[in-house]
Amino acid sequence: MQLFYNPNIDENTPEILFSKDESKHIVKVLRKNSGDQLHITNGIGWLFVAEITNADIKNCVASIISKAFEPARNYKVHLAVAPTKMNDRYEWFLEKATEIGVDAITPIICDHSERKVVKTDRFEKILQSAMKQALLYYMPVLNETISFNDFINQPFNGQKFIAHCEETERTSLKNALQPQSDVLILIGPEGDFSPNEIKAAIALGFKPVTLGNTRLRTETAAIVACHSVAFSNE
Repeated sequence: MQLFYNPNIDENTPEILFSKDESKHIVKVLRKNSGDQLHITNGIGWLFVAEITNADIKNCVASIISKAFEPARNYKVHLAVAPTKMNDRYEWFLEKATEIGVDAITPIICDHSERKVVKTDRFEKILQSAMKQALLYYMPVLNETISFNDFINQPFNGQKFIAHCEETERTSLKNALQPQSDVLILIGPEGDFSPNEIKAAIALGFKPVTLGNTRLRTETAAIVACHSVAFSNE
């Protein structure tokens, strides 16, 4: 199934007008004609089946003929991950975390962060592509970049963890997770969280955890954490 994404439609939308680029992709690349059906999601749980009524390369139009709602999971996964030095590594994390099942992502700037400025335009496109590839009907929320201290002082209802590599008391994440419960996990930069950041997070109720016996890259650690949550909820 080829899945399209349009955040501007809802259960009351009767007809979809595709952009010039999408119209070209549908008609010229996919070779769709009038009468062919398309599957579309709005990223908030709805799947629409639409029939093409005008197979125009510049202005493709389709009428919605059926719709179905997919309830969200009974838990949410929020990953707050420091930007990596190389953008492609963060993009890889975004893609894989979406496929595994993440609900929200927040880039956090930490004491040891080498990248302080984050451009999220391309990140949004990667999330969209991964959602469509995995045939998911919920688009992960990409939050604005924020400093570590500002982020941890925000309210959050659910389990809160900070994964770090300091040789201090930590629990295995897989053993600490409680299924069917919202979870927030902090993942630090290449140089790890600073001791002051770890202390500040713990003081605010974040549980220190380890992701295994090896030292993982930022993007790998984020994927391991995401998969651990998914696995614990199977």
